[in-house]
Amino acid sequence: METLYAHGARKFWIHGTGALGCLPQKLSIPRDDDSDLDANGCLNKYNDVAKAFNEKLAETCNQLRQRMADAAIVFTDLYPIKYDLVANHTKYGVERPLMACCGNGGPPHNYNHFKMCMSGEMQLCDMDAKFISWDGIHLTEFANAIVASKLLTGDYSKPRVRIASLVNSTAPHDG
Repeated sequence: METLYAHGARKFWIHGTGALGCLPQKLSIPRDDDSDLDANGCLNKYNDVAKAFNEKLAETCNQLRQRMADAAIVFTDLYPIKYDLVANHTKYGVERPLMACCGNGGPPHNYNHFKMCMSGEMQLCDMDAKFISWDGIHLTEFANAIVASKLLTGDYSKPRVRIASLVNSTAPHDG
């Protein structure tokens, strides 16, 4: 960011990570027991790291805002948006929030670390299927649309600013 800033960039949108402990890829890693699972079936260990990462990234953005006072630096926390997809999956019409659409191995996660979705032997997802994860790692188009609609409101950003307001503006935003 500092290099871009030195070359004239003044608008930055930084986003944190999502609920990594809810990804079918992570949930499919063999474990001795399920004591680390939260009430929604996600791994606390990975989600705790994701939240800590986002916290540090937000702090770093705050520090950069002080050093680059004439820049708009917006941090967006994707964790609560993506976790909401799992925690409130029925609200979005998702039946199996922790299962990959394209994968191998069937329920509960439909993910096999040795067979990726892009191989010729994999069966592709039905375009109308409502899944959160496409391949166990990445979100489906359906889930990305929900994330994008929430993200664009500015409700998850610091400072609270609608991303669209930065498009045609030349002034930094204070929130």
